Parts: sequence; C-alpha cells; structure tokens
Amino acid sequence: MKTVLHKSNTRGHANHGWLDTNHTFSFAGYYNPDRMHFGALRVLNDDWVAGGMGFGKHPHDNMEIISIPLEGELEHKDSMGNTTVIRQNDVQIMSAGTGVQHSEYNRNKEEKVNFLQLWIFPKLRNISPRYDQKTFDPADRKNKLQQIVSPKADETGVTINQDAWLHRGKLESGFSINYTLKQNGNGAYLFVLDGDIIINDQKINKRDGFGIWEVNNFSITAANSAEVLLIEVPMI
Repeated sequence: MKTVLHKSNTRGHANHGWLDTNHTFSFAGYYNPDRMHFGALRVLNDDWVAGGMGFGKHPHDNMEIISIPLEGELEHKDSMGNTTVIRQNDVQIMSAGTGVQHSEYNRNKEEKVNFLQLWIFPKLRNISPRYDQKTFDPADRKNKLQQIVSPKADETGVTINQDAWLHRGKLESGFSINYTLKQNGNGAYLFVLDGDIIINDQKINKRDGFGIWEVNNFSITAANSAEVLLIEVPMI
C-alpha cells in the first residue's frame, strides 16, 4: 500500500479578483514537479468565481472534464450546442475528444459560485466530443458513497471515457464505510469537502487531498460530520 497526503495549504493559489482558485495539481501559473497528477487525475481545481464573472470561450481536446458545483449556479455554453445551468448536486462532464470550446459563467450577479473542476486523462483519444449532466439526490449519500461518475452507461452516474469512478459521501461523526476498488491497478484520491476523515490512522482535514494505491480496499471514518469526494482512477 502506498499513500500521499496533500494538505490544503500546500495547494497552488491565485486570486485574480474575479477568480479565487486553488490547484491541488500543477496548473496555469502553479508548477510543482511533485504534483503533476495522481494517476489519470490531472487537475483538481477549487474555484470561487465572483458574481456575473467567469471563463470566456476556450478550447480543450482529449481530456475528460468534470464540473461539480458546491455553492451557486454555473452557466455553461459549448460548441456542441449545449446551453445549460449546473447547480449544487449536479455533475457535468465533457469528453473533449477531437476538440470542443466552452465557456462557464456565474449565473448570479450578487453571489459567488464555488465549484470543483477535474480533468482526467481519457482512455480513448480523438473520440467525438460528448456532454452529460445529471442531478443527484443528496439524501442518497448520507452515510454511504453515492456514485456520480462511471465508465459504464448502464451504471449510476454521468459517463466517462476512462476506467474511473467518482463517489460523494456525507458521513455522520464516527461513521465508518469501506471502499473496494473496482479495477485492478487503480488508486483512489479523496478530497475532503468538509469536516475531517481518518484513513489508516491518518487524519485528513477539510480541503486536504489523500491518495491511496496498491491496495484492494480501505475504510473511511468520519472524525466529525464530514463530506468527501472519492476519485478512483487508473494509476497510469
């Protein structure tokens, strides 16, 4: 078993006025050769966007891009013809494939929006761009791991072009849950949205990231009321 802990205060940080952002892995002006990726997980950004502001149209290709709003509403437009709003409890994914352009704006003028954006290396390159978005009932993650992303179209979650699964859990203080990795050679990266958790006697605090691999399963215990995002990816 191998593990890595990324404390929240070691993330890359930039404040552009309209955007206050933290980068778990190297991104934009933040470069750390020891923090390039965790397996197929390339980017984990924790963004706060000011009211009415956002990212203008920009291109991507050959990347799986996942957006998870935690507070507020994000308006999305892309070159595939999608114009949508993603809200708390929604998950959005774009398979950029051969190429796509999109923009993201805070829909509300008076309130900030906080969302996570993840980039995951694709399994297949140069596929036709694809979009998926779903809403998930928060009651279904109380003291359990709610699957929100899956590589299989017949499973729960938005569909990803990679052997990756994402789960979100909200655990009461003292509650423990076991997670078994779904594919050999995969690892899991846990990002604590709120509260504190314990894995193998390691306490992991709010906005910390913790990677674990070369293991079949592990347990997560809530040191207090906690919410966690679990990202299982191939350890490429």
